[in-house]
Amino acid sequence: MRAEQKTAVKNSIGRLVFVALSVLLQVIWICVQAMKLNRYSTWISVATSVLTLVVVILLYGRRTNAAFKMPWIILILAFPVLGLGMYLLFGRKEATRLVRERFERIDQSLDGLLIQDKAVRIKLQQTDRMAANEAAYIWNYAKYPIYQNTDVVFYKEASEGIEAQKQALNQAKHFIFMEYHAIEDKQSFGELKEILARKAKEGVEVRLFYDDIGSIGFINTDFIQRMEAEGIQCRVFNRLMPVLNVFMNNRDHRKITVIDGKIGFTGGYNLADEYFNITHPYGYWKDTGVRLEGDAVRSMTVMFLEMWNAIKYTDTDYTPYFPQDGAQPHEAGLAGSAADRGVGAAQSDANIAADSASGFVQPYADSPLDGEPVGENVYMGVVKAASEYVYFTTPYLIISDEMSRELCLAAKRGVDVRIVTPGIPDKKLVYRVTRSYYAQLASAGVRIFEYTPGFLHAKQCVSDDVTATVGTINLDYRSLYFHFENGVFLHRCEAVQKVREDFEDIFPVCREVTEQYAEKQSAAMKFGQCVLRLIAPLL
Repeated sequence: MRAEQKTAVKNSIGRLVFVALSVLLQVIWICVQAMKLNRYSTWISVATSVLTLVVVILLYGRRTNAAFKMPWIILILAFPVLGLGMYLLFGRKEATRLVRERFERIDQSLDGLLIQDKAVRIKLQQTDRMAANEAAYIWNYAKYPIYQNTDVVFYKEASEGIEAQKQALNQAKHFIFMEYHAIEDKQSFGELKEILARKAKEGVEVRLFYDDIGSIGFINTDFIQRMEAEGIQCRVFNRLMPVLNVFMNNRDHRKITVIDGKIGFTGGYNLADEYFNITHPYGYWKDTGVRLEGDAVRSMTVMFLEMWNAIKYTDTDYTPYFPQDGAQPHEAGLAGSAADRGVGAAQSDANIAADSASGFVQPYADSPLDGEPVGENVYMGVVKAASEYVYFTTPYLIISDEMSRELCLAAKRGVDVRIVTPGIPDKKLVYRVTRSYYAQLASAGVRIFEYTPGFLHAKQCVSDDVTATVGTINLDYRSLYFHFENGVFLHRCEAVQKVREDFEDIFPVCREVTEQYAEKQSAAMKFGQCVLRLIAPLL
């Protein structure tokens, strides 16, 4: 809880403490019983050793990065009973079979709502082959198409984004979907709540969705009842329970607003006062966002419906949430004649070579359930395609060996690679871990900046004035491997230049620490950094 409000706000922190203690006691009890059995029986001790060896071998053979595997292997080998218990609870990004099957059923019900327009894909291929490959990856592995016919507005401050959201919410006619990691029932959300309640009374369908852990320090336990009393449908993702639960480690970190299926908002900011600098727990809070209007909002609608129905499957007819007056793509493949694609395809082919000034927009989501690190791979794709520069902002820098190598290789081949992290941290231990990654990057030529006015929470990158991403995905293990996330891939949109201009405004108020960390470190410093790097995937 923020220091300036510890005594001012009644919230659910007590429930969090209770659940944490309950889970801890269960882990301790299991470990104690296992150790007792090991002392009483040689066979049980041997079985534990064999199980430890089997788990370590299986963990070593997993198709994931070594930086994630090694800390768990060391912990399990050093403390077999405790290590196994901790790994089974926190180390496996896979949820239970029942959870995976539930999401698969929802995805099957949504199948067919998103279809890649062949003409858009070909046009992007003719414009920029590397960008087309990136878009193809997102479509093939995350099933979110790339669009045109979408206007994009970039907001360099969260306060600008929330004001635009209020204006759009006031114009809602049919439905409002809002999904956020954290909601604080204070000033900023209070203004939104008034609009949502009024719209609900006007007959607009209003749905509000939030993550339990993300919001637990900000809202009371009766929040859902109070929202529903206002006519606002409300659900909570992955409710915190005082029992051991593997899926508890997977959180909904997305930030999505969809209005009538035509306008969508996303970005780094949650619905809490600190994001809009109403309060200042960590200095000035820097966050960004985007507004989409047009065809691409269709993907954001699907993202919301997937998560909403994963909690309770209630939607049997999705047609009311997808506008029928816009362009509806009907071709998923890259091959086929105009005749194969039906009426209007010939005209689409004639327009393929037209100017692409309107740009390409591809909202995408990442899930920890499918084993495909889409968020990380999109970032690495942007780095790999960069020829002049690539800039990142991230509140936390805890990256895999693959991501670190890609950044270093780009810098070594002459690309101007820059990463901006906060100057004032919100979590001191994570901040120290973030800094432990500086030396390797800086020694390869990556430039490191720290945002001196306060806490930089924006998750964005821009490359070569043609490509950018804005969304919820941090450069850390939790975002890249454990959380449900979302972002927007932008190519040759006017908003890309706005993202670049935002970076140009950020750099002058940062301190560059590249040379400090590129210099040879003392043995004690290196050892400390190694320890921090070792525990990084466990955070």
